[in-house]
Amino acid sequence: MTQQDVAVLDFGSSKITVLIGQKGVNETLTISGKGETQYAGFSDGEFFRPEQLGQAVAHAINIAETAAKTKITKLYVGVPGDFTVCVCKDSEISFDNPKHKITANDVEKLHDQGNTFYREPNLTLINVQPIYYDLNNEKRCIDPIGMTTERLKGHISYLLAEATFTGTVGAIMKSLGIESVEYVSSVLAETLFLFDDVKRDQYVVLIDVGYITTTVAFARGDGILSLHSFSLGGGNISGDLANYFDISFAEAEALKRKVVLTLTTGPDDVYEVNGRYEAEIVNDIVRARIAVIAKNIAKCLELSDYVIPDNIPFSLTGGGISYMRGSKDILSEVLHRRIEIVAPRIPQMEVPGWSSSLGLLDLALNTQAVPKKKGFFARLFNK
Repeated sequence: MTQQDVAVLDFGSSKITVLIGQKGVNETLTISGKGETQYAGFSDGEFFRPEQLGQAVAHAINIAETAAKTKITKLYVGVPGDFTVCVCKDSEISFDNPKHKITANDVEKLHDQGNTFYREPNLTLINVQPIYYDLNNEKRCIDPIGMTTERLKGHISYLLAEATFTGTVGAIMKSLGIESVEYVSSVLAETLFLFDDVKRDQYVVLIDVGYITTTVAFARGDGILSLHSFSLGGGNISGDLANYFDISFAEAEALKRKVVLTLTTGPDDVYEVNGRYEAEIVNDIVRARIAVIAKNIAKCLELSDYVIPDNIPFSLTGGGISYMRGSKDILSEVLHRRIEIVAPRIPQMEVPGWSSSLGLLDLALNTQAVPKKKGFFARLFNK
């Protein structure tokens, strides 16, 4: 790999993606290698067919390395929401000088004060992010470095990976000869990538509906306030169609891809996929499953300790249902919120299914861009 290249590995709920890339002109992402492979996926914090996971990871890495004509020695691995725990804490430190100028070391000290997770044997801290900082109980900001104060407070988000994930993936990486592995939150990467600073400061609700799992994140500033997942996604729609029409899963997948929920259908309207299927029945089946997904999203948001402002729209991404015309309307009806579909603004990859992988690459490149001697906080935010 060149000095500018970074490599990331993204665990989707139906496929593994490896990207090798760098920053191009105007800070755009340039992909030199891409590897994808289907695998059994995961649910409820456990991989299906873990004995096959190593082979799937190796295959995706090999495809990306071949395309980029390079060898991966360091890999940023995205931890899915299903394997991630989010904890938010208030921290405070005081200074002898009432006009103390805040440094990066002060900020790291504030973050460290809330880090008691070394006592948790089944969790590994992977990201520490500020929701906001508070100077002298009166001025909130997202970047306090250089400001003067006698007291620094912060509402800090800690993201932790479950040991079942890091243990399993770490063993695979060791067997493949990957010299360095750094774990980062996939959901955090998505959030920082898809929304600018102004949008995040006004709160963000990100709903990533995948093939098997759905993750719901409530975020503000540079951090995640609450994070929950459940085992439902686009694959369940295919299963419903396969069961009702007694067809193969592959045929059900093809039928699902034909669905347009915004159409007014009558008894003569059909979808044709190796047969004819009454459009009204198909659409009703799809609508019913999306409504169930929406109700589970509502339950996730009810678990949050934070109040979501009424004027905040919800953002839908992921490859599970976002491509289906009319899916966001059903979510909106059940959740009583405006739904916006969000996707990467990268040429030829402007689809929601790429949000997680490209978000990871962007975060990894920003982290890599600043020398380590400036500290983790500076490197992460490219300051």
